[in-house]
Amino acid sequence: MSLLVGAWTVGLILSLLALGVFISFRVFKFPDITTEGSITVGAATAAVLLVKGVPAPLATIAGAVAGAIAGALTGVLHTKFGINGLLSGIIVMTALYSVNLRIMGQSNIPLLNVPTLATDAEHLGRALFGVESIAILSWSLAVRDALTLLLSVVTIVLIGTSLYLFLRTHLGTAMRSTGDNDQMMRALGVNVGNMLILGLALANGLVGLSGALLAQYQGFADVQMGIGMVVWGLASVIIGEALVGTQQLGYVVVAAVMGSVLFRLLVAVALRAGLSPNDLKLITAGFVFAALVLPNAVKGLRSAGGRQHA
Repeated sequence: MSLLVGAWTVGLILSLLALGVFISFRVFKFPDITTEGSITVGAATAAVLLVKGVPAPLATIAGAVAGAIAGALTGVLHTKFGINGLLSGIIVMTALYSVNLRIMGQSNIPLLNVPTLATDAEHLGRALFGVESIAILSWSLAVRDALTLLLSVVTIVLIGTSLYLFLRTHLGTAMRSTGDNDQMMRALGVNVGNMLILGLALANGLVGLSGALLAQYQGFADVQMGIGMVVWGLASVIIGEALVGTQQLGYVVVAAVMGSVLFRLLVAVALRAGLSPNDLKLITAGFVFAALVLPNAVKGLRSAGGRQHA
């Protein structure tokens, strides 16, 4: 039960990463590799502030702001200096490795004895239930895990709803239109460069927030925790889109969250089945491959079946 709840919680936290990747890759069609650095800078910033006694909510917000700055910098390199989008992300991602080490002062910061949002959830659970664990059906679940999952659900619902409403505003519509047809937006007098910078800042702000929350849940921030996160985010978006089968805005926002949770559950099941943690990246690559191939394969089978019936 704890493994299942943990997989759900991590999947929800990383759904913020998936939403960020959705904005950069799907809305703006921008190959943003900054993600691997911005999730770490969010975690590093939050961890350092937590160790220094800053309240957890403020430290978490600071992590999101740090990620947004990283994304904006990528946008500036691309729009103001004419650097290729992929290379802009690589430059910022590479620089962030040293920046993160400077922020942290070491490669790993433990948070086990530091007040975090996870410990706040534990204290809230004890105050509400007065026990260390609660019984759900035939399983025993720690109150901390239950409250952390509940708070994660509430957080994702609020952020997902806010993102959906924002993308339906005039500014959000202009951002989406910029990704669809930037030449038309230029003809309408919209500063496409500024729109891209704002979009990448928003995307990486969500990624930095995900890193800040993940560090607090796992109890540490590590300088290498961002490795492979672009693949994770893309896989979540692709799996979610395959599940909903539509490109309507509300559905794709929900799809990114669903894809992240399902992807984490698949990884947890694979590890539970006995596969070595050393093979985690291989497992991830396999799931991404399946997510990319299966939707097209299913469409092909449906088309072939339709022709046979005709």
